Amino acid sequence: MSAPRRRLAGVSARDDSVETGVGVAPGEATRAIRAARPTRRTVESELGRKRRARRIGRMLTETHPDAHCELNHQGPLQLAVATILSAQCTDQRVNEVTPKLFARYPTAADYAGADRAELEEMIRPTGFFRNKTNSLINLGQQLVERYDGQVPRRMADLVTLPGIGRKTANVILGNAFGVPGITVDTHFDRLVHRWELTTETDPVKIEHAVGALFERRDWTMLSHRVIFHGRRVCHARKPACGACTLARLCPSYGIGPTDPAAAAKLLKGPRARELAVQAGVDPDLVPATAAVGDTP
Repeated sequence: MSAPRRRLAGVSARDDSVETGVGVAPGEATRAIRAARPTRRTVESELGRKRRARRIGRMLTETHPDAHCELNHQGPLQLAVATILSAQCTDQRVNEVTPKLFARYPTAADYAGADRAELEEMIRPTGFFRNKTNSLINLGQQLVERYDGQVPRRMADLVTLPGIGRKTANVILGNAFGVPGITVDTHFDRLVHRWELTTETDPVKIEHAVGALFERRDWTMLSHRVIFHGRRVCHARKPACGACTLARLCPSYGIGPTDPAAAAKLLKGPRARELAVQAGVDPDLVPATAAVGDTP
C-alpha cells in the first residue's frame, strides 16, 4: 500500500471523509482519493446508498459552509418574486434588478395594480419579461383576493398561485418559513444523478427519493449545498473532478478532468481557492477569474 493510500485509509476508518491540507502536499490528497476509488462499483444496497448519501451530505457541509439562498430578499413576498424572476436567469442578474423592484412594489397589492409597461421594463434584464410580468401581476391579485395579501405557508396553497410550482414553493417554504424542503433545480437534478442517489427523472419523484436518504431537518440546507457544489465544482459540461472533495464518493468521477491542475482551473466562486485547498490541490492553480461568473 502506498503512502497516500495509507493516509486516506487512516481518515476513512474514522468517519469515511477525506481531510485534506493537513500535513499533505497540495495535490497529493487528490491523487490519494483517485487511487482509493474502485475502478468498478459493485451493486449498492439501499442501506449502502443511504450511508453514502449521508457521507456526501457531511462532506458538502464541510465544503460549503457558506451555502445559502443566493436570491437577496426580505420576507416571503420578495422571495416569491425573486424566484419567479430567476427562471432562465442567473441569481446575480436577479439581484441586480430586485432592489428597485422591491422598493417600487413593496406589497402584493402593488403588484396586483402594477402598470404592465412599467413592470415589464423593470424586469426586462431577467428575460421572458412579458410572461414574468403576467405571473407577478396575477400573483399579486391572487394573494390579495385569497390570502389577504400574504404569502401562504402551505405547499398545497402555494402551488395554486401563478408562477409558483413545487420547486419555487419549496424555496419559499424552506427559506422564508423554515419548513424543510428539497429544491430540485437543474443543479440538484444533475448532481444526484451523477452520485447515483436516484434513477428517478420526474422532479417530484427525485424530491421524495432523495429526501428519504436524509433527515427531514436537513433538506433545505442540503439543497443549498448541492446547488453551491453544482455551480462551483460539479459543472454541467466539465466538472472539476480532480479538485472535488466528493471524488471518492462519486460513481461519476472522471467525467471531468482528473488532473488537479486542469480541474483547479474550473473551480468557481469567491471561495474557489479554499475549495482547492479542501481537495488537496495547490490554490495557486486557481485562476484569478474564478470568483467571476454565475450560472442559472
